[in-house]
Amino acid sequence: MAWSTRQLAELAGTTTKTVRHYHEIGLLDEPERASNGYKRYGVNHLVRLLRIRRLTDLGVALADVPSVESGDEKARQILRDLDAELAADIERRQRMRRELAAVMENRAALDMSPDFRTLADDLPDTQRSLLLAYSSILTPEAMAALREQLSRPRGDLDAEFAALDEDAPDEVRQRLAERMAPDVRQQHRDHPGLADLEFSSHRDTAVARSVVVHALVEFYNRAHLDVLQRVHAILFEDDAAEGGDDAAQE
Repeated sequence: MAWSTRQLAELAGTTTKTVRHYHEIGLLDEPERASNGYKRYGVNHLVRLLRIRRLTDLGVALADVPSVESGDEKARQILRDLDAELAADIERRQRMRRELAAVMENRAALDMSPDFRTLADDLPDTQRSLLLAYSSILTPEAMAALREQLSRPRGDLDAEFAALDEDAPDEVRQRLAERMAPDVRQQHRDHPGLADLEFSSHRDTAVARSVVVHALVEFYNRAHLDVLQRVHAILFEDDAAEGGDDAAQE
């Protein structure tokens, strides 16, 4: 009893295209042909095809099939490497399942890093968007510092800044900047690295700065940006004054 290419493929649970490919790369011997020119496959071809399928189902690359079949030390190393890859893949998929479970429990965490999941509900959309942009430039250590900074209780000042209208008058912006300056100063003291992109970013400084600038312009209105500039000016003036006092004392 001999089988055609189609019949052999069906018996092995594969396709005629795959059978022909195995012929082309030398994994499966060409069968004899009948007088009419059609291929005639036997049980030895079926067994060989099933063995190849067994190895490929385990993840063995076609190029490694002959080596694995040899059973020597090279074969064992290939299988050890494959086992390590599978272990890493299992861990990655388990992590993905944990993150998906958290997303299903808390829809707001969909775009957030797992480390920031507990903050997702409390952060305004603007800050969540900024965090997502910053994650492309900041080191893990800087992101951890940022997470610690954002974990503090949110007060009325945060809410007032978030709700600042673009047309807010000058006196409102200045008053808000003066109230925010001490908090920003304390944040710089607690996490000095966050104020230095050259230190806190794993990207080129110019690229990192462009991400920060574009993100701020995109997600804050003109009044927000003006207040932040005023805060920076206040801190700069304070530093200059302290420097002058220190020089005078010396």
